[in-house]
Amino acid sequence: MRCHLHPTSSLFGMGYTPDYIVYHELVMTTKEYMQCVTAVDGEWLAELGPMFYSIKHAGKSRQESRRRAKEEASAMEEEMALAEEQLRARREEQERCNPMGSVRSTKIYTPGRKEQGQLATPRHTPARFGL
Repeated sequence: MRCHLHPTSSLFGMGYTPDYIVYHELVMTTKEYMQCVTAVDGEWLAELGPMFYSIKHAGKSRQESRRRAKEEASAMEEEMALAEEQLRARREEQERCNPMGSVRSTKIYTPGRKEQGQLATPRHTPARFGL
């Protein structure tokens, strides 16, 4: 969204306008002015929000960018394999410490369901003596 820096803004007197700005207060006159602003570095945006921002490095050839992408993919695969190994070791450690922990089952009770070995509710009331 294109806006103008308000003359009372702290970034207005810097001599240059930063590439990315986060505004906290927007003043609507005939123009849209950002009054309370914060400068944000593009590298920071790419680091914290890679799904929204990416940095294009100028002067890189297509082969070099492919090579870099392959290196990043292999590094991610190695990192994933290491994480899976750590997770498997942690599970084995837990099973060794508590062998019955993974076998434990929970019973779900359902109204009207007959358990094994239980007698069913009689279908008729027994004959009564007396009153």
